[in-house]
Amino acid sequence: MTRHQKTFAKEPQHAPISAEEQVVIYEARQILLRHLNQNPVLSSWQTVLDYCALTIRGEVERFHVLYLDKKNRLISDECLATGTVDHVPVYPREVLKRGLEFNATALILVHNHPSGDPEPSRADITMTKEINKGCTVLGLTLHDHIIVGIGREVSLRARGEI
Repeated sequence: MTRHQKTFAKEPQHAPISAEEQVVIYEARQILLRHLNQNPVLSSWQTVLDYCALTIRGEVERFHVLYLDKKNRLISDECLATGTVDHVPVYPREVLKRGLEFNATALILVHNHPSGDPEPSRADITMTKEINKGCTVLGLTLHDHIIVGIGREVSLRARGEI
């Protein structure tokens, strides 16, 4: 094997999704969304991670914010930006503005890394800290920033970045 072939062999393989599988994924998203709308989000962190993994994964980077009420129920899952295969523009002002419009008391930031590697970039960490500063000033709670990869999610809260 050449050096190039070895590198290529390590890249994640993306199997095509059939029409039937797409229907199942859609239905699973709907079930999780109903569950999140009817139950306290943070009582089951695994449900939040499952929802994010199903909803946010994709071929281009997308930035979502889960806006929560004071009982940590989902008010809205907002896709605030769609980017390219390796970048999505995020504007902290818009994140906070939408939170105020929803009368939210807390939020969870979520975005995907289409490469499959959910390790946060320096820009991810910096942006999260900026949003957290704004949340503090406005009386909102930033519960976490979850980065979705292939088969794994990373919590910036768990890593001590928030």
